[in-house]
Amino acid sequence: MNMHISKIFLSNFRNYEEQAFEFSPQVNCIVGDNGSGKTNLIDAIYFLALTKSSLHNHDLLSIKHEEDYMLFEGLFEDKNQTDRITISMQRGLKKNVLTNKQPYERISDHIGKYPVVLIAPDDTDLIRDGSETRRRLFDGIISQFDNNYLADYQKYNRLLEQRNSLLKQFSERQYFDQALLDIYSEPLLETGLSLHQQRFDFLQKFLPIVKQHYDQISEHKENIEIVYNSELGDPRFREIFKANEFADRQAQRTLKGIHKDDFLFEFNEFPLKKFGSQGQKKSFIMALRLAQFDLLEKEKGKKPILLLDDIFDKLDDHRIHQLIESIAQGKFGQVFITDARPERSEKLVQKLTQEVKFIKTC
Repeated sequence: MNMHISKIFLSNFRNYEEQAFEFSPQVNCIVGDNGSGKTNLIDAIYFLALTKSSLHNHDLLSIKHEEDYMLFEGLFEDKNQTDRITISMQRGLKKNVLTNKQPYERISDHIGKYPVVLIAPDDTDLIRDGSETRRRLFDGIISQFDNNYLADYQKYNRLLEQRNSLLKQFSERQYFDQALLDIYSEPLLETGLSLHQQRFDFLQKFLPIVKQHYDQISEHKENIEIVYNSELGDPRFREIFKANEFADRQAQRTLKGIHKDDFLFEFNEFPLKKFGSQGQKKSFIMALRLAQFDLLEKEKGKKPILLLDDIFDKLDDHRIHQLIESIAQGKFGQVFITDARPERSEKLVQKLTQEVKFIKTC
């Protein structure tokens, strides 16, 4: 049996005051009216796997309105092992993540243990939005594969925040200390170069799988590319970073580094953002997520949990048919599907031989 989540308990999580759910290890259809908590339930599973929400960057926003704390936990089962994952948080205090009632030394050690892939209706924002959204996408994907990458990424962001704070302090107090700045500049540069290489290496593995899925979805109609756009690819970047120090002091922030990288999505050598149709954009995102699933399965040796949030209103019949066919053929392990129209879900899953459980939110 594939790795799966069998139970979940929610207390003061979003719109849930206190509620428990049990899941099928195969296919789960979460149905209910809009606003009844379908996406919140999906997000709780995502949160338990990755220790953060898929919907926002601030943990406090997951605490039920006017409550002081939240607590939620789930049972993840894999072969003969069952792990109880508990996440709790009180306003004004640090988030706690426990596995079998034991805290982690580093929360980053949890990431990747329970791989999950989410396909959501706003995924096309990855194409429309700015570079920060795409960096966050790839940082999140790579972190599930490699805890070292996540540790480096967190280290880089701490150093970046400290260096920017120091640059602002220099300006406000009208003084400058080169030796003090170098304490942050040198490790920031080294960590950034390491992350750049890891991003580059990952894309070499990832892109061929994305292309393969896109060809299957689009029936070989276009050629796609993901171009990693980074100043750190310049062999002179060390000198460029150092030479930019005066500009950093003037701007009171670090102007160059991997926090300025972008991943450009192209088809037939044109920017997908500007020239791609809605269908092409949806196909690209679907290929991206399916490639993420395949690579996670290969690297982790287990099928990730697949979360399909409200996709039937966003995908055309052809893409929905392809997804259901893939589920029927056993490509995926545990699957969660949210839908505001139960009759549609019932019709779509009729052909599945897998166990299907319907869960109603209210």
